[in-house]
Amino acid sequence: MTCLIDVDTVSKVIKKEKIIDSISCSFEENRIYGLLGRNGAGKTTLMKMMTGQSLPTEGDILINGQSPFDNPTVQSQICFIKESGNFKETMKIKDIIKFAPAYYPNLNKDFALELIETFKLPAHKKVSQLSKGMVSALGISIGIASRAPLTIFDEPYIGMDAAARQTFYDLLLEDYTIHPRTIILSTHLIDEVSNLFQDVYLIDEGKLTLSENIDNLKERSFALKGKKEEILPLLQHVQVLKETAFIGEYTATIYDKDMQLPSLPPTIEKKSLSLQNLMVLLTDQKKEERV
Repeated sequence: MTCLIDVDTVSKVIKKEKIIDSISCSFEENRIYGLLGRNGAGKTTLMKMMTGQSLPTEGDILINGQSPFDNPTVQSQICFIKESGNFKETMKIKDIIKFAPAYYPNLNKDFALELIETFKLPAHKKVSQLSKGMVSALGISIGIASRAPLTIFDEPYIGMDAAARQTFYDLLLEDYTIHPRTIILSTHLIDEVSNLFQDVYLIDEGKLTLSENIDNLKERSFALKGKKEEILPLLQHVQVLKETAFIGEYTATIYDKDMQLPSLPPTIEKKSLSLQNLMVLLTDQKKEERV
């Protein structure tokens, strides 16, 4: 089963506060998406609606043409691994794997057991006896092995060290290559995982402010360094994210969404921008004045 998600003018109000504000977007089958934004931007709220755990206040979310809310057929095709609270504290790891296919019909139990061994998790122990990192590794193992047509990870690696996180990224990409599906990954460790993304959605204060293919995004965001009088005339049709001047050298960090920047003279240096740096600048609450 493939998974096509349509989010149509969706808003969510919680306790009279608009958490999601008229978001429209779509998620195609067999692609890996980065869902990015600062804490409190509305990412988790949107994911809860996409997985049928909550209803929009306005608008519609359809998965393969059906609402996921109170829809067992659609929800059986979804695996949502959250930051915490994925499993009952009293259950043992081996029992979670035993009963997981009842919730995730595509789950490969043998593969799940392989992942448990890879992360060196004690199958006989209860969730309550595990460290935070082990609980996260358990969630990641179930998420990858579920092979659900829609698999969502929301900050899934709390307590995991850098080596364990890299193992997660490698395993996810390896299994996705063999068993493609729609994967949405929400994370603050953007540069660690940016090589996985094919598309990026950025939510800022409940609104979708960026929807871009990752290759286009990298090509259209960069910093220009040189003489101010040479760079300023080039900035008329681009979004200037940051400007600095130091000892006579001027730097403008820009997002050239419509590819309007003309050819650069050899005296201007063009430097690429990391995805994490770009996301920080795009959601910066401070409005800097021109230098």
